[in-house]
Amino acid sequence: MSEIVEPDDGGGVRLRIKAVPGARRNQIVGPLGDRLKVRVAAPPEGGNANRAICSLLGDALGIKPRAIRVIAGHANPQKTVCVQGIAPDEARRRLGL
Repeated sequence: MSEIVEPDDGGGVRLRIKAVPGARRNQIVGPLGDRLKVRVAAPPEGGNANRAICSLLGDALGIKPRAIRVIAGHANPQKTVCVQGIAPDEARRRLGL
């Protein structure tokens, strides 16, 4: 089984996300199987939810949102996000995993 946080070849980490767009508020819920469940208020149209996820993760990790990008699952609730500028152990610590 894959982990939620995995090292990325580019020196950062990859996060496996389960996104819930259209929620009441932006929130990192916590682990859900092998994914990190994330709720965002933004609708899933036009990439709005993906941008909200990157912003929320940036706040939680102390990383600028431009260093975070969705690399798989753009139109799917199950996403893979790449975060540059943070080590896997530090990402786990900041996310409480």
